[in-house]
Amino acid sequence: MKYLIVGLGNIGPEYELTRHNVGFLTLDRLADKQGVSWKSGRLAFTTEFKFKGRQFYLIKPTTYMNLSGKAVNYWMKELNIPKENILVIVDDVALPFGKLRMRGKGSAAGHNGLKNIEELTGGQDYPRLKFGIGDDFPKGRQVDYVLGRWTAKEIEELPIFMDKAVEMIISFCTIGINMTMMQFNE
Repeated sequence: MKYLIVGLGNIGPEYELTRHNVGFLTLDRLADKQGVSWKSGRLAFTTEFKFKGRQFYLIKPTTYMNLSGKAVNYWMKELNIPKENILVIVDDVALPFGKLRMRGKGSAAGHNGLKNIEELTGGQDYPRLKFGIGDDFPKGRQVDYVLGRWTAKEIEELPIFMDKAVEMIISFCTIGINMTMMQFNE
C-alpha cells in the first residue's frame, strides 16, 4: 500500500517558523524520526520510507500555500496514489492551539491551500489532518497571525503536538482513517 502525506506550508526562511507552516514542521518531525532526508523534486521537497509494509511518500510543496494543489495533483498521478490514500496536514485557526483533528473530507473553510487542492484534484473528498493553531488575533488580522511566528510558550509545547500528529499519520497509514479518528480525535 502506498500513501502520499502532504505537509502544507510556504518555502523560504521568512516562513519557516510561522503557524502557517505547521504542515512542513510536522513532516520534518516525521522524516527525522524515520531517519530520512529531503530532496528537491518536481513542485515539492520529497522523501520516502517504508513502515509495516506501507510505502510512505512525503511531500512539502514548493509552490507556496495557495498553489499546493499543483504539487498534490502531480505527485498523486505520478505515484498512482488514490485520493483516499492521501493525507494533507494543514493549519486550522478554528481549532485551539495543539488540537488535532482528522477528517475524511470537508470544506476548505477559507484555507487557500485546501481550496487549490480541491480545485485541482476534483473535490473535497480527501483526508486531512487539521492542526489547531488557535485564533488569538484581532478582527481583520488573521493573515498576520497565521504568517506570524510561534510564541515562546507555543514553541515549547509544539513538539508534543507534532509527535501526536506523527502518531496519527502512522496510524492513518497502518490501521486506517476510521480507527485513527476513533482513537485520536477528541
